[in-house]
Amino acid sequence: MTATPQQLADVLRPVKHVLLDFDGPVCSVFAGLPAPEVARRLREGLLAAGEQVPPGAEEESDPLALLRLVSDARPDVTATTDTALAALEAEAVRVARPTPGGESVLRACARSGRLVSIVSNNAGGAIEVYLAEHGLRDYVAGVFGRAPGDPSSMKPNPCLLLEAMRVTGTEPEHSIFIGDAARDVEAGEAAGVPTIGYANKPGKGAKLATAGAVAIVDSMELIAEALA
Repeated sequence: MTATPQQLADVLRPVKHVLLDFDGPVCSVFAGLPAPEVARRLREGLLAAGEQVPPGAEEESDPLALLRLVSDARPDVTATTDTALAALEAEAVRVARPTPGGESVLRACARSGRLVSIVSNNAGGAIEVYLAEHGLRDYVAGVFGRAPGDPSSMKPNPCLLLEAMRVTGTEPEHSIFIGDAARDVEAGEAAGVPTIGYANKPGKGAKLATAGAVAIVDSMELIAEALA
């Protein structure tokens, strides 16, 4: 069930630091350059370099999941694969589709004096490209993408959330995470941070609620309004 405005206001009242996932809450990263195409290019890059594609990789359409597969099977080529994926992500964000209400959340945080950190499994460099091209960089205190060459840093690992709070000097009880996947909720729980689930597709709300999200929304505009 979507949270009411009053429920959202209650959740957000003590928040000084908004931790925001990128792909989903801010934009649809692979809307213009589809994820299966990115995964295909990654596989082709491995083959062109004379490397074998790991078992299961031929069917994998999620480039981040493919990176994990490569890292598990061939740690020696993880860094180069990650670099190739980061370049493809930078290409993808240039044709990404902004999420309705995503920019409004950033602006509402600025008006209400709240810090924003982007915490994402995507490459930090690609996130920076998107923010710069859309004139949003000044609204963001810090960008915390996956550690280069280390897919284990990706959520549900809480390390990126913990780093964002450490850098900004904020505490979990004064922070909120906004994400659109169960792994986001799991990472938030591990970091001691409550998570608002953004259910941007049918069926996501139930999964986010089961994972433990403190509130569910189907529109980022609802969060922007509550922040205001």
